Amino acid sequence: MGLIRRRRRPLKGIFIVVAHTLGFIFSIQAVMQTRTEQGAVAWVFALNTIPVVAVPAWFVFGNNKVEVYQNAKRVGMEEVRPLAERLIKNLDEARANSTETESGETRGLSVNQREVLKRLQTIGSLPVTGGNSAKLLIDGEATFEAILEAISGAEHYILVQFYIFREDGIGKRIRDSLVAKAREGVAVYLLLDSLGSIGLSDEFTESMVREGIEVEYFMEISGSANRFQLNFRNHRKIVVVDGKRGFLGGLNVGDEYLGKDPKLTPWRDTHMEWRGPIVKCLQVPFAEDWHWATGELLDQLDWEIRPGDVAGEVEALCLATGPADPFETCAMGFLTLIDGARDRIWLATPYFVPDNKIVTALQLAAIRGVDVRVILPDLSDSRLVYLSSFSYLKELKDAGVKFYRFQKGFLHQKVMVVDDSLSAIGSANLDNRSFRLNFEVIGIVSDSAFNQEVSRMLEADLAQSKPTGSDALTEQPFWFRLGVRLSRMLAPIQ
Repeated sequence: MGLIRRRRRPLKGIFIVVAHTLGFIFSIQAVMQTRTEQGAVAWVFALNTIPVVAVPAWFVFGNNKVEVYQNAKRVGMEEVRPLAERLIKNLDEARANSTETESGETRGLSVNQREVLKRLQTIGSLPVTGGNSAKLLIDGEATFEAILEAISGAEHYILVQFYIFREDGIGKRIRDSLVAKAREGVAVYLLLDSLGSIGLSDEFTESMVREGIEVEYFMEISGSANRFQLNFRNHRKIVVVDGKRGFLGGLNVGDEYLGKDPKLTPWRDTHMEWRGPIVKCLQVPFAEDWHWATGELLDQLDWEIRPGDVAGEVEALCLATGPADPFETCAMGFLTLIDGARDRIWLATPYFVPDNKIVTALQLAAIRGVDVRVILPDLSDSRLVYLSSFSYLKELKDAGVKFYRFQKGFLHQKVMVVDDSLSAIGSANLDNRSFRLNFEVIGIVSDSAFNQEVSRMLEADLAQSKPTGSDALTEQPFWFRLGVRLSRMLAPIQ
């Protein structure tokens, strides 16, 4: 027994030395490779203090070789970009031939808001389009019923992309609906994130493939695990039917989004349906992702703009963002909206871990008199993110930002209203992952009536929320406050 004990101790010591050595080596990589100084500091801290945990995490989440995707995207864009350019040309021609003469100012948009739209258009490389309609879809029942109804009416093709797709009640309903259309000869393309949809069985996906549905995973490319990093996730939620109806927002496919999660119930979320020329723009990020995953070009989709495509008077913009973009387009999009506000910014997000630029922008907005309100969940599915959010309260509330904790279940929606005409609904959270690591899509709508509808929705959410004071953290016990500070230090790598 004595010999066994003496042997174990040296082995334990060797293990600790190796862990700290690897932690030191990888901390140098973190300094050289991490995209932000805050992220580098967080990784260096974790790798050198808790290497047993941080070293394996670095292999999975930290070694961000996004250049692999960037290079592949550049090659792929040579194929996909002509589709987008053709679409933009068609939109320009349609606009030139339109008899619509109203300017942004006469439709209720200020000069400042018009400038915001122009900046967002430049950031996202997709145009602001007119002649659309936008329908607000509140919670799972309304969202899934609208999507299923649109699928049932498909005549030519259906594009479906989700981060999470579960093999449960609603997952099977959507699968069966897609299978029914495939049997009718409709082309069906289903693109999933292999991490988010990790629970899907082979039999579930093969049951669709046997019926002629093309099913692909975003990360699995030619069987090579080295082509992509697990850290870069495709978080987009997109459904397009025949290039005429499009859906995007915060909901994935799972029974929890219908309020059936035993812990996170009720589930509060928001989606949006588009009709009109903007739907063709929503096809672009899907086509890019499909090309990346398969090497196939979806040139058979409908990219033409016709007079019959006009569905309303709403102007809209599709802002697709991701880590392979030349700039941090997601963060820049949020900064543009915040900086452009003159009267109000109301936003709801489940994960509030902003970087310093977003914090400063919100502070400046509140200081110049903008009504800034942030709705966060009181019930959370991430303890680390929940703790981190408390660390931002004082510095933002001191500037005049108002915080609210939603009390009626889990709030998962990603929604923002700016002044009286701009609304943003999409998949992006206000955290480092959405800003720099995930592929996201945000729908920007420029319309006073739609803005009022979104505002009424948020007012109802505020009525179900409790104001959070500056003392929300100081009233907590020491261990809670310590957890908040540690979580804030790790915020850049969450």
